[in-house]
Amino acid sequence: MIQNKKTLCFLLFLLSIVSFNAQDKKTIPDIEKIYLHTDRSTYFVGEDLWYKAYNVRASNNLLFDNSNILYVELISDDSKMIARNKTNLEMGLGHGDFQLVDSVGVKPGIYQLRAYTNWNRNFGEEFVFKKDIEIIDVFEEHSQSQSKHTISENQTKNIRKKTQSNFKVDFFPEGGSLLENVASFVGFKAVDSNGKPIEIKGELLDSNNELVTAFESVHDGMGKFQMVPMEGKTYYAKIKTLSGEELKTELPNVFQQGYLISFRTIKGKNIISITTNEITLSQNSNAFLTVVCKAKGIPYLETTQTLTETSLSFELPKDKTPNGISQITLFDNTNKPQSERLIYITKEHDLDVQLLTDSNTYEPNEKTIVYVSTVSKDGTPKSASFSLSVTDTNGVEEDNFESNICSYFLMESDIRGKIHHPGYYFDNNNPKRLDHLDNLLLTQGWRDFVWKTTPKVNEKNLFKPEKGITISGRVKEVFSDKPLINNNLTLALMNKKNSIFLSAITDSMGRFEFKNLMFFDKTNMYLNSVNEKGKFRGEMVLDSIERAPIPVRLKKELFLLPETKQITENVLNKFTAFGVKPENVLNEVVVKSKNKYWQPVYYKNPFSTYTPDIVTKTLVSIWDVLEIVPGIWVKDRFDRDLRVVGEKDVPSILVNGFGVYNYDLDYILPNEIVKIEVVRELGVPIISIFINRNWNDKPKKVPVYSVKQEIEGFSTARIFYSPDPEKPNPMSDKNAAVRNTIYWNPFVHPDGTGETSIDYYNTNVETKLKVALEGITAHGIPVVKTTYYSIKK
Repeated sequence: MIQNKKTLCFLLFLLSIVSFNAQDKKTIPDIEKIYLHTDRSTYFVGEDLWYKAYNVRASNNLLFDNSNILYVELISDDSKMIARNKTNLEMGLGHGDFQLVDSVGVKPGIYQLRAYTNWNRNFGEEFVFKKDIEIIDVFEEHSQSQSKHTISENQTKNIRKKTQSNFKVDFFPEGGSLLENVASFVGFKAVDSNGKPIEIKGELLDSNNELVTAFESVHDGMGKFQMVPMEGKTYYAKIKTLSGEELKTELPNVFQQGYLISFRTIKGKNIISITTNEITLSQNSNAFLTVVCKAKGIPYLETTQTLTETSLSFELPKDKTPNGISQITLFDNTNKPQSERLIYITKEHDLDVQLLTDSNTYEPNEKTIVYVSTVSKDGTPKSASFSLSVTDTNGVEEDNFESNICSYFLMESDIRGKIHHPGYYFDNNNPKRLDHLDNLLLTQGWRDFVWKTTPKVNEKNLFKPEKGITISGRVKEVFSDKPLINNNLTLALMNKKNSIFLSAITDSMGRFEFKNLMFFDKTNMYLNSVNEKGKFRGEMVLDSIERAPIPVRLKKELFLLPETKQITENVLNKFTAFGVKPENVLNEVVVKSKNKYWQPVYYKNPFSTYTPDIVTKTLVSIWDVLEIVPGIWVKDRFDRDLRVVGEKDVPSILVNGFGVYNYDLDYILPNEIVKIEVVRELGVPIISIFINRNWNDKPKKVPVYSVKQEIEGFSTARIFYSPDPEKPNPMSDKNAAVRNTIYWNPFVHPDGTGETSIDYYNTNVETKLKVALEGITAHGIPVVKTTYYSIKK
């Protein structure tokens, strides 16, 4: 109850912030940005994954009450969706969990956790949250350990030699180009054949083979050097890795004319410089140049400068520059972009967040109290919402600098591509982090910036903000498309916990709509239509309750996750100590048999194949399924008109090898579909559907004026179980004794004094624990805090 009051107070305060910023709605794009704080990044089969969702306005990182449905998906490395939650967002906050068990198809491997709202699909996949996690079977790893360690030393050397045989180095001139007789900094980035950073040393030489400068990487294969490109010369680099491999590569071409923009921090001042050469200046004397500074796609400074000399500098006002990444672009007098630079501005916030435990060492099963304080530097309380995880380090104590809410909202979400150890650049204990972050922006940011242009809504396929679940459709005459007006509809939604009863009337188009419904988990839907006289009349055609998920396009690439060998060994020892033994886990048994329902189908290579996943079962009719099958175009849903993309002829429809009419497909339920294949190479296009029953055994057809179906509502988030010695629960306590997440709380909200405390009981395992706090203040400041303590007898 106390925790709920704290949450309510925070949400009420947040409402005032949202209202205050509503006046800026005309100038700020309503783009959402999502981050999930998970309890860990490495899990074991059978465990739970817990997450807290933060949905903010992309322009200012303020919690955003725009969408109330967040789709959170767990995707395997073979691009299969294993699980999907509809998470309820309230004022931009939500939470949920996944059970990583065999029954939902979870196997050891690399998975992607993906989260998005339907509204943000209008702006492209850059605004979809993605995080890689690893799921391990601790007993499988143990059983294979012998074979893994029997590789000979010679084989190891050969493998190492093979994997390190290729590397590449890319060069990125500041501002985008090299210009004759103009001093420029050049950033570089070195990666191996797997895209992993490697350290290098090199020499820069000109076309006369004369040494210009030496250089070497300073962090994660990145660094920079300064040079003055001379007239008529080209340049190349000779590079060596620490293992002795060599590479020779050309630098980008040098331009004779142009303008460059650069950025430096000098004595605490942010200085922007515009430079050119004499030939450009002589042909464009007194040139008018415009500098535009943007953050999150929104301009915050525009200034016009007259270039009378080859160099001009001015200070970027700190009071106008927002925190985070900015894009500085230089335009000539024809409004043509000449040069661009990405910079990162860090501002000192009037915020002091403390995360403390009441001791550094605890006895097994002893209570821990965690104190959280969020105040200004003069002690004024600050409102914030946090999530807290307490996890077993399992012997791995070094920080792997994985992604966190600071690195994601302030950097990762503004740059395309994966960033190695993103948390490194936001470690306040690292004095070189900002210099190394600038190298990152000179290289990866130089070509992969998200905000090149402000994203626009795709008007042709508009996704609307979802405030709840909508059930809609139309009622028409049975043997025609004529709408039935003023028909009365009754909707009943019933599950084990709640029942909802609603009514509606069809409009002049025969349409009806039940908007923004709130119901949870699997729910039985009963929908009926009667005319004005109270008689069952008409055919009901239901719209899709859910839009099809974003297609999964996972690339086969190296995932740079923390080393798990030591973690696996320690977890195995912990499981063994508490009586969880490998022989108690049975290997999966796969039973294969021929499908007795299918007739032979004679074609070799289908154009596309669709295999149903968990989403298919949530769809209302087979027509919802056909709309998401690659290669199929549902030209007219009401006339049952199907086409194959790229084919003029009407396709033949097969069900289990039998030819059927399009209207016969109404008898197929989405959960009966085994697979759908699209065939194009036989002269006549074919849509072949396979179902898990005999086609002649058609189910009893539901009356056209009625719909009865099980649908999926919002996902009910479970409550993390925390053992209490005063109220023992033998079964739950036994499982809790070996789990790797000791405590999880998505509702950490400081009270009116800016403080709060959380308490829980530790496990019986002697180990070191990591306490991680992540969240965001009501004014949009992301926060990350960590601390450690030990359990010892």
